[in-house]
Amino acid sequence: MRYTKGSIGRVFVAKFDDGDVFLEKLTGLAKKETIKVATIIFLGAFKKGDLVTGPKKPVIPPLPNKVTFKNGWEVMGIGTIFTNRQGPQIHIHSAMGKNRATLIGCIRGESKVFLVIEAIIFELKGVRATKAIDSKTRLNLLKIL
Repeated sequence: MRYTKGSIGRVFVAKFDDGDVFLEKLTGLAKKETIKVATIIFLGAFKKGDLVTGPKKPVIPPLPNKVTFKNGWEVMGIGTIFTNRQGPQIHIHSAMGKNRATLIGCIRGESKVFLVIEAIIFELKGVRATKAIDSKTRLNLLKIL
């Protein structure tokens, strides 16, 4: 295990509106406000989108098990933002529910907001970390500097 420490910097409260592409808007906010390292918590609903619900098999490198959802799902989640030379690298995991069904996984692609998502973003200052592609797993993984 490796670690770094820091403190909480700015705190952002964001409201994502119906039809917003969640990851696109979050990336835009991170760029506009020059957020280098942060964590996000959020709740609301998604209209439709994509989710990775673990690997197809527990092998390295893993092949993602992709699920497409539609027709409005309640959602709550948590994630991280680590900025590298390519810009903000956002990793969001969420639990989603509709009727008696539940999905848990990593939000991807063009996931669109239904009605509203409320988010609180905590910027972390002094944290020496980034994201980089790991040669073994081929995943964009946290790198403690």
